[in-house]
Amino acid sequence: MKEKNIIFTARIMSMIFTPFYLPIVGLIALFIFSYMSLLPMMYKLVMLAMVYLLTVVAPSLLIHLYRLCQGWTSHELGRKERRLVPYIISIVCYFACFFWMEYRNTPRVISIIVVVALTIQMVCALINIWWKISTHTAAIGGVAGGLISYSIAFSFNPLWWLCFVLILAGAVGTARMILRQHSLSQVIGGFLVGAACAILVI
Repeated sequence: MKEKNIIFTARIMSMIFTPFYLPIVGLIALFIFSYMSLLPMMYKLVMLAMVYLLTVVAPSLLIHLYRLCQGWTSHELGRKERRLVPYIISIVCYFACFFWMEYRNTPRVISIIVVVALTIQMVCALINIWWKISTHTAAIGGVAGGLISYSIAFSFNPLWWLCFVLILAGAVGTARMILRQHSLSQVIGGFLVGAACAILVI
């Protein structure tokens, strides 16, 4: 019973903290903690809705449909050789979001978040050709790297937020290992790739 509860909790953690939440979390943080909070509320709501639609709903739905068409379980889809199409789907959706932002002449400080997420997806897809890497921890690594970069740009102390993100990263990584989707090295590698991409791009 205890083992079932642990596995159930790990599955919930994996579902909540999907690799696709990075752009929406970044935007919310910008709209609350930076001068972007002065933007009109309607502008922020439209931006959040479209980013959520294109970077969370669209890739999640399309990948789910792809998995159903192939007759695979979530665990079977997680095999290294079967992750290419999901990567391509997510990359195309992120490109669509970036082009939409460019069409609307979105400030670079906002659109760069989508560029970070897109870069992480592309780097992880490339690494996946040789080695399976955790995109879950890559996404939260991107949050950590973005937090460090924006703290330098906007001159604020990110210590407590960074501690929270690191604890969360540990929980997400542990969940992925409990579900036997990744090894410790794949979890840590994902986090480091995400953090490096965010810092370098921003």
